[in-house]
Amino acid sequence: MEPALQTGLVLLTLLQVKHLFADFFLQTPRMLADRAVYLHFGRAEHAFLHGVLSFVALVLVGAPLVFSVVIGLVEWVVHFHIDWIKGRYSEQALHTPADASYWRAFGADQLAHQLTYIVIIWCWGLYAF
Repeated sequence: MEPALQTGLVLLTLLQVKHLFADFFLQTPRMLADRAVYLHFGRAEHAFLHGVLSFVALVLVGAPLVFSVVIGLVEWVVHFHIDWIKGRYSEQALHTPADASYWRAFGADQLAHQLTYIVIIWCWGLYAF
């Protein structure tokens, strides 16, 4: 297997594990509250955690430091907005976990995050490998 492919798969694995922890194990009540409010410190904190952990994943696979910082900051902003869009949509629609539409919004949110990781790996392949 080509080294670039191996490293890309390791990076994808690291990003998946980081997503599991940042989205499901490390969220605090403040991060989960008021998801439809745009300027919300909890969401900023949650998205920042994602950015920091993506930075760590990139550094672990040997990506250049400046590249890793830029990607971490971009992910912070992108993650913040993906979560805000889902939160705003779900609150306006009054979705609860009992509604199928809640789970469709949740799935779309998770897909958007996963596509972000594909873009990160693509950028890593173009600019950092």
